[in-house]
Amino acid sequence: MNKKNIFYFLLGVLSTFSLILILNFTFSENIKPVLAFPQDYRIVTPEMPDEISFCGELVPLNNSEVRERIEREFIVNTYWHSSTLLVLKNANRWFPVIEPVLKKYNIPDDFKYMAVIESNLTNAVSPMGAVGFWQFMKGAADKYGLEVNNEVDERYNVEKSTEAACKYLLDAYKQYGSWTLAAGSYNMGTNGIENQVDRQKADDYYNLVLNDETNRFVPRIISMKYIFENPPNYGFDIKEEDLYSPLKTYDVEVSTRVDHFADFASRYGINYKILKYYNPWLRENYLTNRSGKIYKIKIPEEKTFN
Repeated sequence: MNKKNIFYFLLGVLSTFSLILILNFTFSENIKPVLAFPQDYRIVTPEMPDEISFCGELVPLNNSEVRERIEREFIVNTYWHSSTLLVLKNANRWFPVIEPVLKKYNIPDDFKYMAVIESNLTNAVSPMGAVGFWQFMKGAADKYGLEVNNEVDERYNVEKSTEAACKYLLDAYKQYGSWTLAAGSYNMGTNGIENQVDRQKADDYYNLVLNDETNRFVPRIISMKYIFENPPNYGFDIKEEDLYSPLKTYDVEVSTRVDHFADFASRYGINYKILKYYNPWLRENYLTNRSGKIYKIKIPEEKTFN
């Protein structure tokens, strides 16, 4: 190789090496900061209270299986940010509706968190056909006095469905003598729990082998209870003005036929959509009401929704 070729060879090597240095510097300076994880962000195990109770009944946290079962739901509900944040906001609107009904029936206040777990405090419809805040199937709705037909479905009525849930829970507590088992039976059914109690010769929810959904059901309620009681402990920084306000309404009693609810709504300064928003249990745009039953229809106090 002559001197000229050696010169060009060395020049090429030097150029390649310089390019590598430049690219490495660019990558180090421009890319690494983008990939670096924020140093002030930490994912940690949420701290559980040393003592946990549900409806005044202590949870046996000394049992490692139970403790880990409860901890799982604290983790899930702490880090499922969007869902927990929305339900914290919704609760400010709906707990004032649910709490007085629970109190009327002497049901422990902790059961309001069961509605949170059942539906996120929305009129949800499950794939199995369970409906409303308390997720009633039609058979159970009929049993506990809710009207369900093509014109009226009181499973969508928060007050009435809460009353029906209270009646169920009173029956279940009378059967089991335990609010925790009563809660478990709400998910699995009284027959399902009773069969497992007899089969396993155990009458404590935490000592029963149950399907995964029922096994998690009460721990989910418990975790939500403690997150609600102290949201900042679990990273939820919510200003009071960010909470959803209670709905201010008055009742109009109807005991006759309604030919069209759009015309009915206009008499009160609102439209059909707003009437349905406040009364989702009205399933048709008319009401035959052959029996002359008295229905209470909610009308918003403020007429700013048209």
